[in-house]
Amino acid sequence: MKIAIMIIIAYLLGSIPSGVWISKIFFHKDIRQLGSGNIGTTNTYRVLGKTAGTTVLFMDILKGTLAASQPYLFHVNGINPLIIGLFAVLGHTCSIFDHFHGGKAVATSAGILLAYSPILFLMASCFFVGTLLLSSMASVASIIGISLTTIVALLIHDWILAAIAGVLSIVVIWRHRSNISRIFNGTESMVPFGLGNYIKNRKNN
Repeated sequence: MKIAIMIIIAYLLGSIPSGVWISKIFFHKDIRQLGSGNIGTTNTYRVLGKTAGTTVLFMDILKGTLAASQPYLFHVNGINPLIIGLFAVLGHTCSIFDHFHGGKAVATSAGILLAYSPILFLMASCFFVGTLLLSSMASVASIIGISLTTIVALLIHDWILAAIAGVLSIVVIWRHRSNISRIFNGTESMVPFGLGNYIKNRKNN
């Protein structure tokens, strides 16, 4: 019974559409109608600014962290927190509060990892930031970050993490399929910093 309750809570936490709520409550706009239409951090940064984007980032990470922390908080043994956290990703991508639509699951997946292993979370964050600084593309950083985390899990023989990170890699890649098409077409949006952005500006000049 406790596990079932934790799964429901995890799904509901993940379902909180942070970007939608922030845009509507504080900006009287609908993030789904702006920019790329995505409700996540990157689109929020682009269309609503740094404060809104950072708030959405922390909210989405927190959703995953709280969901995956439930076995610790409620002293439930015998269930890996990653498994509970996976339902937060389900909620994030198929939100009951957003007509079963949602985001791309990157920040919420990171939040799950934070609850499971802060050290691995820092490592995954370094993968993401490093790739972002090289490519200037959040989509590339997201895909590479989760993929490298899966490889690390295999190398340290953490099979449950490897399996779940592998599943999340598939989810993240699938949710970024339109971004992947734009990457190959050379039309993917870039953040205003990093090596990729520098090279692009040099070419345009």
